[in-house]
Amino acid sequence: MASLETPVCDFGWGAVDFDLPGVDGRRYNLASVRGENGLLVMFISNHCPYVKAVRDRIIRDVKELRQHGIGAIAIMSNDPADYPEDSFDNMVRVAKECDFPFPYVWDESQQVAKAYDAVCTPDFFGLNNGLELQYRGRLDASRKEAAPSDARRDLFEGMLQVAETGHGPDIQIPSIGCSIKWRAE
Repeated sequence: MASLETPVCDFGWGAVDFDLPGVDGRRYNLASVRGENGLLVMFISNHCPYVKAVRDRIIRDVKELRQHGIGAIAIMSNDPADYPEDSFDNMVRVAKECDFPFPYVWDESQQVAKAYDAVCTPDFFGLNNGLELQYRGRLDASRKEAAPSDARRDLFEGMLQVAETGHGPDIQIPSIGCSIKWRAE
C-alpha cells in the first residue's frame, strides 16, 4: 500500500463535471451538489486506513461547512478487483453505517479521478462558487491515526476562507494517503 502526497494547489483550475451513480440510487454532477459558496470534492475509499482514521472528522467538517454554503461529495475511484472492501455494495454499507451527510458516488471507469489528477485517498479539492480550485491540502495533521482532537482543522479553515472570500489560503499542507488503486490496462 503506497502512501502518496497530493500536489500543490493549482489555483483557478476549473473543475471537470461528471455524472456518477450514488449509493442512494441517484446520479450526481457538479450542479447537483455545489453550494452557494463552493464545493468540496473528496476522493475517498472504504479500505484506506488514512480515510478510516478521519471519517468522523470529515463528516463533522462537511456538516459545519454546509452552514457556510459549501456543498460536498465523496468519490470512490479505486478498482475493487484487488480491494473487495471498495466494492459498490460495501460503499453502500459504509455510507449507511457512517451516516454520510454527502453523496457517495462510484467512479467505476476512473475517468473522473484521472480528470482531477487525484492521487490518493483522501484527496480534497476545495472549489469556490465559480468551481475553481482554491484548496488542495490536508484535512488536518492526521495520518493513519487521528491527530489530537485539538489539531488545527486545515481543510475546514481553508474552506471557510473560500466561502468568505472566494480564495483559498496561500499556504497549504499536502494531504497524504493510500494511492488510488488504478485498473490494470
